[in-house]
Amino acid sequence: MNIEQIYTGCLAQGAYYIESEGEVAIIDPLREVKPYLERAERDNAKIKYIFETHFHADFVSGHVTLAKKTGATIVYGPNANPSYKVLVAEDEQEFQLGKLSFKVLHTPGHTMESTTYLLKDEYGKDHAIFSGDTLFLGDVGRPDLAQKAATMTQEDLAGLLYDSLRTKIMPLADDVIVYPAHGAGSACGKNMMKETVDTLGNQKQMNYALRANMTKAEFVEEVTDGLLPPPQYFPLNVKMNKEGYDDIHDVIERGDTALSPNAFEAAANETGAVILDVRHQDDFAKAHIPRSIFIGLKGSFAPWVGALIADVKQPILLVAEKGKEEEAITRLSRVGFDGTLGFLEGGVEAWSATGKETDTVKSISAEVFKDTLKKEIPVFDVRKDSEFSAEHIENANLTPLDFLNDHLAEFPEKETFYVHCAGGYRSMIAASILKSRGIHNLVDIAGGFAAIKKAGIPVTDFVCPTTLK
Repeated sequence: MNIEQIYTGCLAQGAYYIESEGEVAIIDPLREVKPYLERAERDNAKIKYIFETHFHADFVSGHVTLAKKTGATIVYGPNANPSYKVLVAEDEQEFQLGKLSFKVLHTPGHTMESTTYLLKDEYGKDHAIFSGDTLFLGDVGRPDLAQKAATMTQEDLAGLLYDSLRTKIMPLADDVIVYPAHGAGSACGKNMMKETVDTLGNQKQMNYALRANMTKAEFVEEVTDGLLPPPQYFPLNVKMNKEGYDDIHDVIERGDTALSPNAFEAAANETGAVILDVRHQDDFAKAHIPRSIFIGLKGSFAPWVGALIADVKQPILLVAEKGKEEEAITRLSRVGFDGTLGFLEGGVEAWSATGKETDTVKSISAEVFKDTLKKEIPVFDVRKDSEFSAEHIENANLTPLDFLNDHLAEFPEKETFYVHCAGGYRSMIAASILKSRGIHNLVDIAGGFAAIKKAGIPVTDFVCPTTLK
C-alpha cells in the first residue's frame, strides 16, 4: 500500500495518490495533472479511479483532464449531477484497487453530494478515510456553500452534517487515519489545525464538532456561528467543476504571451483587463504601473485573487518577475481564472524605459512609525477580525482586506493614514486596491504587526483567539 498526500500550501489543499499492485487512485486532484501522470509512470502503474469528494468551490479540480488523458473513471457520490461522464456511486458501494478497496460513505452536509471514501487494507481492515470537506482536523466543512444548489438553509445542511458525522464517521475505529481535503488557511472551514493528517481517535477527543454528548441543536448553532460570507468566486468554481473546463495546457499557452510595453498598454485599454502585479511587495512599492493590483506569488496568491478579483472571466495582464510568468498563469487557473492575455515583457524596467509613468507606495519601518505615533494619527488594520480581536494597536481601525471595498468611505480623503497587516503582504494588497480607487494619501508599515510589536509600540492586551466567539 502506498498513500501519498500531495499538499499545496497556497490553497491549503490536499490531493491524494494511492497505489496498490500497479493500480492507482487519485483523490481530489489539482488542475495541473502532470505530477500525477509522472508519479504513476515512475511506479509503472495505471490510474484507474479519480475519486471526487464533492464539487469543490475553492479550486478547479483536475479530474476532467486526468480522465481524458488516462481513461480513468471519475467517481462521485450520490446526488452528483455533472455535465460529463462519471460514475455516480451508491452509498456503501465498494471499488477494488489492487489488494485494497474503497467504500463509499455518503456524508451530505457540506454539500448534498459530499462523500467520504473509506480505504480498507488487503485484509479488509478499515485503514483511512479521505474525508473531503466533511471532516477537517479541528473543524468540519461549512454548511452554507450548497444553498444555491439545493433548496435548503445552512441550518438544514448543518443538521445533515451532524447526522453524517455520527452515523458514518464517528462509529469508525479510533486508529483510522483522517486525510482531509484542506488544512489551516482554507475558507472552506473556520478554524482548522495546521497539521494535515491525524487519527480519528484524536479528532474525537479534540474536535469540537465530534463531542460525544453534543446535541444536533448545539452542533447546528456552533457550526453556523461566525461564518463569514464565502468568497465570490466559489460558485463560479463549482460551475466549472460541474460543467467542465479548458485543458490547463491551452490556458497556459494563451496566457504565456510576451507583450511589449506599448502592446501591453494597448491591451489594457482595449480589454479592460486587470493589471495584476505578482512580484514581491517591496518591488511593487518601489515602482509599479499606475492602478495595477498587487497580489504576490509569495503568499496565499490564488485565494486572494479569487476573493478580490472575484470574476473568473475577468481578463488579466501580468507583471511578473522574469521566469515566473507560467507559474502565475498556472496558479491563476487553479481557481478558475483562465483569462490571462499575456505578460509585460521586460517588466516594469522596460515600461519605465519607454518613458511610461510609474507609481510608488510609501512604506516606513515600524521604528519610524513609532516616532510618528507620538501624535494622534489614523491607523487601519487590514488583518482578519479574529487577529484584530486578539491584539491590535490601540485606537486602530479594523478594515479587513477581504471586505476592503465595504470600508472605502472610512479612509480619510486628504489626511495621511497608515495601513498594516501581520507581516506586510496583505497591507500592500490593500494599498494597491486603495490607490487604484484614487486613494493615495496612505503609508504602509513595513513588516506589519510583527514589526510593530518588536518596536515596542503600545498594543491591546492579548486575548487567546480560541476563546473568541
